[in-house]
Amino acid sequence: MVYYFTSKIRRTIGKRIKKIRKSKKLKQVEVAVDAGLNPSYYGKIERGIVNFSIEKLYGIIRALNIKSSDVLSF
Repeated sequence: MVYYFTSKIRRTIGKRIKKIRKSKKLKQVEVAVDAGLNPSYYGKIERGIVNFSIEKLYGIIRALNIKSSDVLSF
């Protein structure tokens, strides 16, 4: 049950990040580089298939120039 819950949260956050990135007409590689992440790893975050740290999420939020509530509004 816990695994399902955490994977659902990862997918939800990833979908929100992807939607925001696309609305800003940015490529994955652009956001990844600005956030200090490997582009492949960033793609996995958007797909919700990796656990990521708060620090990595913060880097993505900064790179997208958004508020944390834009991604974490549950």
